[in-house]
Amino acid sequence: MSTPGDPLPSHRAIENLIARYAELVDDGDFEGLGALLAGATFVGSAGPVSGGAAIEAWFRETLIVYADGTPRTQHVSSNLAVEVDERAGTAAARSYVTVLQALPGLPLQVIAGGRYHDRFARGADGRWRFVERRVRITLVGDVSRHLRG
Repeated sequence: MSTPGDPLPSHRAIENLIARYAELVDDGDFEGLGALLAGATFVGSAGPVSGGAAIEAWFRETLIVYADGTPRTQHVSSNLAVEVDERAGTAAARSYVTVLQALPGLPLQVIAGGRYHDRFARGADGRWRFVERRVRITLVGDVSRHLRG
């Protein structure tokens, strides 16, 4: 079902938010990530971070960015399952994430794999927004050129 604020069916709008997150991380657009997650809580291995400015700062402090302005990664979301409650204006999604990286001197490789557990809400304008993103990385490769420290 679509709403006056969002011309897409709810499932598709939520899938697009999940895809947008991956694009922003891979583009090194941490300001855009802060805007995308402005009303959300991001929960990762370091604990919860809430609000756009805090989430933007966390990404800037955590990820290594190269001369091209990106972390030289590609986040692949798969096995996506979205459950929407149209009446309540809420949704939940589960997906897998596979993170690839390539650099001069580092051949293309998978550096991490895990799962996302997301919650969404439809705003007063009818558009879907992230409420919470929980990241659980279960497989870790060579992240020495991706994460600081």
